[in-house]
Formats: sequence, C-alpha cells, structure tokens
Amino acid sequence: MRFSISAAKQKGVLLLEALLGILIFSMGILALVGMQTIALAQVADAKYRTDAAFLANQVIGQMWVNRTNLATYAYGGGGGPPAVIAKWVEEVEDTLPGVTAANHPTIVVAGTQVTITIFWQPPGSATRRNHVAIAYINA
Repeated sequence: MRFSISAAKQKGVLLLEALLGILIFSMGILALVGMQTIALAQVADAKYRTDAAFLANQVIGQMWVNRTNLATYAYGGGGGPPAVIAKWVEEVEDTLPGVTAANHPTIVVAGTQVTITIFWQPPGSATRRNHVAIAYINA
C-alpha cells in the first residue's frame, strides 16, 4: 500500500515552517539582548567595587604616612567628617553612586587596627552595597 499526500494537503506548510524559524531566531536574539544587559550591569557593579577598594586603600595610605595621628581618622559616618579625611569623603561621594550624608563611609580605629567601610547604592537598585577593608597600621 502506498501512502501519498496530495499537494492540496501540503499548502501552507512552508509558511508555517518559516514562521517557526523566525520565532526561534527571534527568541535567540532576545536571549542575547538579555545576556548583554546583565553583562553591562555586572561590569558597572565591578567598577564600583574596584573604585571602593581603591578609595579604601587611598585613605589607608594616608594613615600610614600620618601614623602618629591615627586616632584623628576615626569617623562614624554621621555629621561632618574630621578635617583630615574631609576631602577623601568628598571624593567618595563624587566617585560612587548613591553616597549621601545618611550613608557616609565609616572608619573605626581600634589601636593599630583600622576598619574602613564604604557604602554605595547602584542606580536602579534597591540594595545598598558596601566594601570593608581592614588594615593594621603599626606606629
């Protein structure tokens, strides 16, 4: 027994295959666009983390140079910063997004151990990020 399909029953199959191909291709393109968006957000987040680490190391370097006055660097984040780090706090505000008077960086000095915490909030994110650096500065 031979099975034959008439040409009339085949009408529209090519159009259906073309539409399915376009659908699959479009989904692939949308997935690539989504991955690109996520990659850009991750790159921006990495930049902010790198900037925060650089700023923390910058103030640690200042502390090493001025070891005898280490206690003057202590700052709880509220009110005006000490004169010795006022310019550095301004640089943190200018460099990282979302740094306001409510989330200034903090510096805790406990003997020779210094803990620096820098806060920021990326644009479009509800989550506040932070970077903590701990250094031991010998007198």
